[in-house]
Amino acid sequence: MKKTVVITGAGSGIGFACVKKFYDEDYNIVLVGRTKEKLEKAASELDKKRFLIVTADVSNESDVKEIFSQTKNRFEALHTLVNNAGIAIMENIEKLSLDDWQKVQAINSTGVFLTSKYAMPHLKDTKGSIVNISSVSGLGGDWGGFSYNASKGAVSNFTRALALDFKKTQVRVNAVAPSFTDTEMASGIKDNEKLYERFMERIPMGRAAHPEDIAKVVSFLASEQAGFVNGVVMPVDGGLSASNGQPPLNLD
Repeated sequence: MKKTVVITGAGSGIGFACVKKFYDEDYNIVLVGRTKEKLEKAASELDKKRFLIVTADVSNESDVKEIFSQTKNRFEALHTLVNNAGIAIMENIEKLSLDDWQKVQAINSTGVFLTSKYAMPHLKDTKGSIVNISSVSGLGGDWGGFSYNASKGAVSNFTRALALDFKKTQVRVNAVAPSFTDTEMASGIKDNEKLYERFMERIPMGRAAHPEDIAKVVSFLASEQAGFVNGVVMPVDGGLSASNGQPPLNLD
């Protein structure tokens, strides 16, 4: 029997890269997102027998229940959950509205809780795994990014804490923490030449991550090769988090 993976935010960016990576590894794919057209485009080259599209808002409990009900009905078992759905609203604390704060937390943090909660009974049956997409912004702070930092910090510590229940669940829980990644969500940075250059200066490898760079690590963490890896929040950041934040001391 083929393994099955549920991927949220599957219509673009890191989510779509994960769709392609897990499909190439012979998984059945459940593509989850809020926009049916984007999901259909993402699945356009997949074998119809091996994918399922579920239009859902991960912050809505009834939608999330439906994801796993449809997955069970279609593919019988679930082996991996990839929590990728997320948004960012960058604003200072005096200007950010309560509605925008709650929207970021609902999708980025509550969504991870809900999908993990309703996936868990199925993952316990298969001794499967959860891979959350956190961020380097979930490991430290950003200027003007406190709402996103709070949500991704929650994802990072949620990952660590849920992993501690392994003896009860036999489900491994890990996360990746990307730095700047060349996706639609980051287009505002890429379109700002000066800001983009500053990002590239901070990344030792001198480039943005490709979505495929992240998907490869997600795939590894979900695989049997990572069978003794649990509770890890793994930076996939080109060396960004290796720095202590001070400027270069060499002047050449």
